[in-house]
Amino acid sequence: MANSYEDIVSDISMHVSECGGEYSDYYCGITNDIERRLFGEHNVDKEHGVWIYRTASSDTVARKVEKHFLDAGCKGGSGGGSNDCKIVYCYKITSTTVE
Repeated sequence: MANSYEDIVSDISMHVSECGGEYSDYYCGITNDIERRLFGEHNVDKEHGVWIYRTASSDTVARKVEKHFLDAGCKGGSGGGSNDCKIVYCYKITSTTVE
């Protein structure tokens, strides 16, 4: 199910608040393949890691959400991905994740 900008920002903000830490302790990005990007390339622990992802209604919405969290202090970089990157993800950085 695709989500709006407001819904995704709310969900991720609530997740960070509940899990603790500052936005600078988290990485935010967009992808078209969550398994590859989050658990493969970033090496996030699927079972014990702190992570969340949501599917946006468009890549434009996904990029807007990503920018919101980068501006809030999350690690990451804008401008990546292609036009089919509608999944926004955020995870808490650990000693085993790869940024």
